Amino acid sequence: MAFAPQQAILALGDGFYDPVTPATFPQTILRYRNDRAAASVGLEGLSDAEWIAHFGRFEPLPGSLPQPLALRYHGHQFRVYNPEIGDGRGFLFAQMTDTGGRLMDLGTKGSGRTPYSRFGDGRLTLKGGVREILATEMLEALGVETSRTFSLIETGESLHRGDEPSPTRSSVLVRLNHGHIRIGVFQRLAYFQDEDGLRTLTAYVLRHYFGEPDGPDAPQRLLAHVVARTARMAAQFMAAGFVHGVLNSDNINVTGESFDYGPWRFTPSWAPHFIAAYFDQNGLYAFGRQPEAIYWDVMQLAISLRLIAEEAPLIEALEGFAPAYQQGEAEAILWRLGVQPRDAASDRTLTEALEKALHQSGVPLDLFYFNAFGGQLSDQFGSEFDEVRSRLSDYRPRKARDHAYWQGSPCGMHIDEVESLWSAIADRDDWAPLSAKISAIRRMGEALA
Repeated sequence: MAFAPQQAILALGDGFYDPVTPATFPQTILRYRNDRAAASVGLEGLSDAEWIAHFGRFEPLPGSLPQPLALRYHGHQFRVYNPEIGDGRGFLFAQMTDTGGRLMDLGTKGSGRTPYSRFGDGRLTLKGGVREILATEMLEALGVETSRTFSLIETGESLHRGDEPSPTRSSVLVRLNHGHIRIGVFQRLAYFQDEDGLRTLTAYVLRHYFGEPDGPDAPQRLLAHVVARTARMAAQFMAAGFVHGVLNSDNINVTGESFDYGPWRFTPSWAPHFIAAYFDQNGLYAFGRQPEAIYWDVMQLAISLRLIAEEAPLIEALEGFAPAYQQGEAEAILWRLGVQPRDAASDRTLTEALEKALHQSGVPLDLFYFNAFGGQLSDQFGSEFDEVRSRLSDYRPRKARDHAYWQGSPCGMHIDEVESLWSAIADRDDWAPLSAKISAIRRMGEALA
């Protein structure tokens, strides 16, 4: 497709963002370009030199935003309200439409200081960029609605961080998202009692992300959409065995697309108390608590919208989260099992039986889903799976195991392998293992799709 630039965000007005100047980096070494993602927005034809000019030096894309914008927002961080945040090391660089006609954003991470950087340097470690590539590639392959890592460029600076050996190498990352409007954007407007701003933002989101007009019932319609999308995202996390790690309200996109990957991990087994972030000492965002955490964040959106809407319809919209989550989890787990859905009651009963068996048995999730794809459980899974085995016999496969992926071994993404991939880069500047892993992940995605 041809590149189709947009400037939709400018219609919100300058009360929603601050124009910023990108950092000037001593080097711009292209380490990763996602041509598959670029093809979805008409940018795959850029030469490497053009790619670096746009995504390392941030020369504007023709017809899109004339300069980068740091978005303004607040948010609850580990349930403590923080009015001093915003885009602190990133900005909205460009907007365009994709092959499906959706409005898309190119946003950055590590692109320099902004008015919201506080005491930070506005930079991203190269290791952090590599980890984001791995997270997004894996989640996309596992059917999770996620941002896509678009570009990673090494920038030639030495950074000091308390949570990894320092000095460490620096980078700037660009991600492709279906919007960057967070729950925290609404919270900021409510904090300032800005009713006009809330109405303007609500109309913008409904129009550009849900294809609906404004109207007297706009706030509750918006909330209902966000409830449905975020419930689906929570369900997809659970089916993927993924732990985001930092599910603060400023990290929840109203389109229900997961993004911004810091201390993420994949749980080796169905372990509800498994955490990703060493600083999550109370397990607030543990694997099994993620649906609750995301629902809590969505409640903060409802509280913000209360400024411009009646309480009863907002409560009614919130009540849709649990059924949407249950349906979404069944759909996501059946998809990963490679079987066709039957009816809501049967699908939910199977899902509950599977969760129980996985928890009791401690079977590695990657191994289980690999062997069970198509609905056939081998004898290696013990008596804990008897009910699952019985119920699965009523399900039809949705796809044959005819891809070469099924002749090998499961593709996982656990912390030891992440560290090994990074060590090859840090110790020997060897990027081949990372490239091989990305190829393996994409093969898995083809087999599952």
